[in-house]
Amino acid sequence: MKRIYFIVSAFAALALLAGACSPQAALTPAPAPADTMAPVATAASSSSAAAAGGPANVMAGKNDQLGSFLVDASGMTLYLYTKDTPKTSTCYGKCASAWPPLLTSGAPIAGTGADASMLGTTTRTDGTVQVTYNGWPLYYFAKDTKPGDVTGQNVGSVWFVISPAGDQINK
Repeated sequence: MKRIYFIVSAFAALALLAGACSPQAALTPAPAPADTMAPVATAASSSSAAAAGGPANVMAGKNDQLGSFLVDASGMTLYLYTKDTPKTSTCYGKCASAWPPLLTSGAPIAGTGADASMLGTTTRTDGTVQVTYNGWPLYYFAKDTKPGDVTGQNVGSVWFVISPAGDQINK
């Protein structure tokens, strides 16, 4: 009886794993809600594109509260960390779990509203390549669950959305 239970459990686990690793599930971007966020361009998710070996895409989005700020191609808000130094990330471990870096494979792409001359990269200690803007390494906030969320704004007085001009937004 234990052997049958083990075999059934193993097949169930494999089925769940196969579904979770589905390329379609990993690459389907969430739609941006029209009332909270208006990305000025649309494309495949830069985080998904980077995971699939493509370049990250950075563009401008906006809302009534903060004005215009940087987002990825899916409309997910990007942040800067004031404890970083130009082109150097200091967010690792638990910090990077809460604030995942925007990674890229290849040169990042400037979408509508972003200045291509301000885009760059920095190599993280694990060898991955993080996107920078005006020298600031860019991050997501894990508690932002949908395009347009800005729940990371001014967290700890050190995390801020970043303007298309490359400055932190303090509103």
